[in-house]
Amino acid sequence: MQYKRILLKLSGEALMGERQYGIDPKRLAEYATDIKEIVDKGVEVAIVIGGGNIFRGVAGASNGMDRVQGDHMGMLATVINGLALQSALENTGVQTRLQSAIKINEVAEPFIRRRAIRHLEKGRVVIFGGGTGNPYFTTDSAAVLRAIEIEANVILKGTRVDGIYTSDPEKDKSATKFDFITFDDVLKKGLKVMDTTAFTLSQENELPIIVFDMNKKGNLYKVVSGENVGTKVNL
Repeated sequence: MQYKRILLKLSGEALMGERQYGIDPKRLAEYATDIKEIVDKGVEVAIVIGGGNIFRGVAGASNGMDRVQGDHMGMLATVINGLALQSALENTGVQTRLQSAIKINEVAEPFIRRRAIRHLEKGRVVIFGGGTGNPYFTTDSAAVLRAIEIEANVILKGTRVDGIYTSDPEKDKSATKFDFITFDDVLKKGLKVMDTTAFTLSQENELPIIVFDMNKKGNLYKVVSGENVGTKVNL
């Protein structure tokens, strides 16, 4: 395996599968199987998951809701998704810990960096819920922050698109895919990989990002093995 310790970023929308809302148990089980495959090879896996399939703070704010309240609702949504993923992983026999950036002790451990690293060293998958614990920060920012804190080798951003393109491939059929691209080129070309705060934090800490299609079976294993899957963003 090319990477010893990874941070896998999943969007909340990815958990919807074919549904319009909520969590698709079939999609959840597929993800759990793919994650187990790399855990069994000795890869240390941490996960940050979004909450957009349940609630998105920005959307709430655009409809007149207080932004801070909306973001707190979004944080709780990520904890719900974390519990669902934890259950799916444990159904496959993978030991898992859910840590939350907001205190919710009955369902999740508080985020403690040293404890998280110890869990990883023992082969447990650690799911980080609650975002950063602060409003106005996305789960992309939470993913990069946690990746830096646990000293992950790479951030794997699992999406429904198989990499970074010159434009949106779902709208522009002539869009071409990058296999490799630098942080500077992403910024120059105005490409959307993560929100600016998260992307800059990753660049400053020289933490590579790989964007790949998580919905294609076996892709996660291929990425961690070092195969040329998706798009790698590096210095």
